[in-house]
Amino acid sequence: MPSGAWRIVILLCFVGCLNYLDRTMITTMRTSIIEAMPMSDAQFGLLTSVFLWVYGILSPFAGYLADHFNRSRVIICSLFVWSAVTWLTSYVTTFEQLVATRILMGVSEACYLPAAVALIVDYHKTTTRSLASGIHIAGVMVGQSLGFVGGWIAEDHDWTAPFSVFGLVGIGYSFVLLWLLRDAPESNEAAEKSDEPKIDFFQALRSLFGQWSFILLVIFWSLLGIIGWMVMGWMPTYYKEHFNLTQGMAGLYATGYLYPASIAGVILGGFLSDRFAKASANSKFLIPVIGLCIAAPSIFVASNTSVLPLAIAMFMVYGLTRMFSDANLMPILCLTADPRYRATGYGVLNFFACVIGGIGLYAGGVLRDMQVDLGQIFRFAGVLMFVCVMILLLIRKRTNAGAAS
Repeated sequence: MPSGAWRIVILLCFVGCLNYLDRTMITTMRTSIIEAMPMSDAQFGLLTSVFLWVYGILSPFAGYLADHFNRSRVIICSLFVWSAVTWLTSYVTTFEQLVATRILMGVSEACYLPAAVALIVDYHKTTTRSLASGIHIAGVMVGQSLGFVGGWIAEDHDWTAPFSVFGLVGIGYSFVLLWLLRDAPESNEAAEKSDEPKIDFFQALRSLFGQWSFILLVIFWSLLGIIGWMVMGWMPTYYKEHFNLTQGMAGLYATGYLYPASIAGVILGGFLSDRFAKASANSKFLIPVIGLCIAAPSIFVASNTSVLPLAIAMFMVYGLTRMFSDANLMPILCLTADPRYRATGYGVLNFFACVIGGIGLYAGGVLRDMQVDLGQIFRFAGVLMFVCVMILLLIRKRTNAGAAS
């Protein structure tokens, strides 16, 4: 393992935290923003939707940039630009200007995640790869769970204050990374290939989609995107309606318990996968399979019980074990894709997860309009998890067959 491999993970954990904090905190300051800049709920919802669309569509191209250029410089440039856009957001005065900054944030933030996960697996090549990936994703989730800080600061000061503060923090940290963040030293194999001509974006896509294992991985991650958005997006409503809770208590149960369990799960999933890697080369596949086989029945129990503590406990088990897949996604991609296209491949996976996951979230609303109970929607998510298990086992079979040949 190259020197500084764990330092890279720690540095990127903080970047990942800022990445998700900057993008999500706007959702927690709705009242403050609408008071300063009158808009409809549809317009406020568009602020998040337009970010997600731009972010998802540009993810494959952003991944290609990280494969084509210096990964660490792509990360630093991405951090600087989105932080500058975050700071600039504090100066907007119209809805149209706010939409423009969200579009710019989608463009700049799309460049971060594919480059970051690719850089981590460049440093962590064998028995620490899943744990390193899981720790980084945990940092991302911490940023997502801290979104409430934006609403808290806006309530005590002004809606522009959080954007100003965290924008300046990110700009300052990007200069720190100029001194500390470096690409991994090239392996002997990579050095031998350094004289090969650069591969363009469409050649990368042809290489990735020319393998059935990658196509199956796209389907797998897209279905998990549907599950994740469907459960997370509608869990507060489920708690409120099914257990007759207030909006505040429903939100607390939906996030205050689930996020810590999910953060623990992504680290545990990475640790277990690396722990058993020496005993079984298939641990990158088997740990997510075991996790999903536990998460699926947990959802069934949580969506059928009338006992609130049991529902909370089962949703926590779901959050814990479902995240085993997130910790092992990039390690699995490393087993199925050409090493030259890892960041591009991750960008493609990110694109499908965002777009199809967003469709799944919308479909949940359509089903509710058709008077379909949320419990039934969650049970459908449980069925999809078993489908994901089957797909993951197919990927493992093809990967093992390819290695044997």
